[in-house]
Amino acid sequence: MGAPARTMSRPGAPAPAGRKLPWLVPAVVTGGLIPLAVLGLRARAGALGANAVAEALNQLGLLALVLLVASLAATPLKIVSGWTFPLRIRKALGLLAFFYACAHFLTYALVDQGLDVRAIVEDITERPFILAGFVALLLLVPLAATSTARMLKRLGAARWKRLHRLAYVAAVLGVAHFFLRVKKDATE
Repeated sequence: MGAPARTMSRPGAPAPAGRKLPWLVPAVVTGGLIPLAVLGLRARAGALGANAVAEALNQLGLLALVLLVASLAATPLKIVSGWTFPLRIRKALGLLAFFYACAHFLTYALVDQGLDVRAIVEDITERPFILAGFVALLLLVPLAATSTARMLKRLGAARWKRLHRLAYVAAVLGVAHFFLRVKKDATE
């Protein structure tokens, strides 16, 4: 049997993407969880202000939106700059966005509304900014569920890509959720 075959590349050629910066994705995920740890420490210390639940909701929602937009910016950034690392971290950013969107919704449903399903449904149906955010979250669910290589293979590249275009719709709804909320706060 001999040694495993080695792939030879010409001198000076870039290393395959998988071997370049192997720490990048773990660093992005770790860095992406730091704001949650800080928020938890602030909550434990009672340093979230007079309305701690609103502050937690705002922070979690903003993190979800920023991470989602950052994940969508990966391809244009690669095209404009030629850098490949944005494509390597796009999935991690998208999954972090989904994680924070779920944390945002769970904070709203469990802490703010006390899991009062009637009040939650009423909010979703009567407050446009909550409806926009809820639909955005629902659109992210199949994207997170199909983010694996196995699901890409199972769906086929064309169907997977078409499905994952929903991220743009979710981002628009997330931005609408944010600005409708800000507008609502300004008019109260």
